[in-house]
Amino acid sequence: MAEGIERVCEFLDEAGTYYLATAEGDQPRVRPFGTALLRNGRLYIQTGKVKAVSKQIAANPKVEICAYKDGKWLRIAGELAEDDDRAVKEAMLEKMPSLKGMYSPDDGNMQMLYFKNAEAVFSSFTAAPETVRF
Repeated sequence: MAEGIERVCEFLDEAGTYYLATAEGDQPRVRPFGTALLRNGRLYIQTGKVKAVSKQIAANPKVEICAYKDGKWLRIAGELAEDDDRAVKEAMLEKMPSLKGMYSPDDGNMQMLYFKNAEAVFSSFTAAPETVRF
């Protein structure tokens, strides 16, 4: 079984959909996401710079993710930082070709964000929580 950050990305991939929580002023905002990429030891997600979620992250980079599958859930709390590396964008598009209809590495909109100062906790009703930091 994969360890650490690899296990976190694997869980997100297998869950398919996770929920990203941001803040807009004093109002929480939650929406479904499905992008996850492990590259260069970093866990990335992707969005569009024109979206409200991008503006919320720019104003407050502290976010949480929650994913659920097979009676287990994963919560990730941390900060998101932007990475404009073209190779990272290409890797996400290669992993998730369905994004190619909406984004390209050079469109000025595709935004790659990676977690820093993150804590991921695997939980269930039948086992003790397991924590991974990255």
